[in-house]
Amino acid sequence: MLIMKHKGYFLLFLGLVLSDQFTKQIFMTSFDLGQSIVVNEYLSWTYLQNKGAAFSILSDGGLMQKSFLLGVSLLVSLWVVWWTQRTPVIYKQKLLGQFFLLSGAVGNLIDRALHGFVIDFIDLHVNSFYWPVFNLADSFIFVGVALIIFERKSNSK
Repeated sequence: MLIMKHKGYFLLFLGLVLSDQFTKQIFMTSFDLGQSIVVNEYLSWTYLQNKGAAFSILSDGGLMQKSFLLGVSLLVSLWVVWWTQRTPVIYKQKLLGQFFLLSGAVGNLIDRALHGFVIDFIDLHVNSFYWPVFNLADSFIFVGVALIIFERKSNSK
C-alpha cells in the first residue's frame, strides 16, 4: 500500500498539495483576473487562468480539449503513483522527486477538475524577458523532475 510503504513522502505530498491549493485560492479570491502587483524588479504576482497545457499551449480549445487535458493529468498522476510503488526505498532522492512530481500533477489536476483551468500567479522577469506565469504545482513538477534526473543511489541500511 502506497501510504504504508512511503508514509513520510505521502505526508510531504499532502503538505505540498495543500500549500499549492491554498496559494491558488488566495489569488483567485483576492485578485481580479489579469491583475498584477509588482513585488520587486524580478517578481510580480499576476493572477491568470491557464486553460491549456504548459505555457498555455492548446488554450483555445473547447470541452474536448479540457476533457483531454484532465484525462492526461489523471493518467500521469496514476502512473506516478504506480511508479513510486515500484521504486525501492533505498532510492530516497528518486522517491522525493516522484512525490514532488505527483504533488504538482495532482495540484494542477484539482484545478482542472474544479475550474476547467489552472490558476497561475508567479510572474518572474528580468529586464524585458518574462517567464510564462506559473504556480507552486508547476514548481513542484520542475523540482521533482530535477531530483529524478540527478538521482543518486543512497547508502542507507
